[in-house]
Amino acid sequence: MADLARILEQSLPVVRETGQWIQSMVNQIAIEHIQYKGKNDLVSFVDQTAEARLKESLSVIFPEAGFIAEESASDFSEVGDGYYWVIDPLDGTTNFLHQLPIYAVSVGLIYQKQPVLGMIYEPNRDELFYAVQGAGAHLNGLPIQVSSQPTLEKSLLATGFPYHDFSYQDKYLTLLKELMQKSHGLRRMGAAAIDLAYTACGRFEGFFEANLKPWDVAAGKIIIEEAGGKVSNFSGGSDVIFTGQIIGAGAIFEEFLGTLQVHWKN
Repeated sequence: MADLARILEQSLPVVRETGQWIQSMVNQIAIEHIQYKGKNDLVSFVDQTAEARLKESLSVIFPEAGFIAEESASDFSEVGDGYYWVIDPLDGTTNFLHQLPIYAVSVGLIYQKQPVLGMIYEPNRDELFYAVQGAGAHLNGLPIQVSSQPTLEKSLLATGFPYHDFSYQDKYLTLLKELMQKSHGLRRMGAAAIDLAYTACGRFEGFFEANLKPWDVAAGKIIIEEAGGKVSNFSGGSDVIFTGQIIGAGAIFEEFLGTLQVHWKN
């Protein structure tokens, strides 16, 4: 088994420094520098350079691990049971390019296709969330816990709207209608890593989203779990890294999942 405590200690400065470099690039992107990987799926040289910086440093810290990274991703079927860094160098690229200060660096480490370490750095608030298997979750060195609020009715929820795959739009909107009526409200931050981190520290009672990629959720999953929360796919199973679905919450988890499942039939 890898020395996860050592790997975390050495990786945290790398993630923070990358986020601070990203922050220094605000206002440096011209329209002609923006590329489209697909409908509403934007990328810039900032994403690409940040990923290269992360891969270079992390490969030195833990050379035995492979990579699953957003800007250089390959076929996920090639992923084995060993260690893999799962990297989103800039989660919330659209926010970043529009100068909306909600974006983050997200780095997870998986083993046997499950996260064992996660780090999420939000540079605008200088907040570094992290967790390692069996050691709890932390924010800037202090322990964090999910919300103990027991009812959906008194909860603030987060989600992500469909932005390029609209095949599930109708059932999603039906679910949103019920959640709007049965909660304190819903927020759409535009960066799944931040939604997950904020759920881990109790700012949100719960979060759900579909059509996500491994790099969107690998770090956040273990941070929520180590903060005392529960995470599953929409069927209630533990595989969220490669299914594209995630729901995470504190004390409301069972009620939240049950409400979702009424409307969301796979």
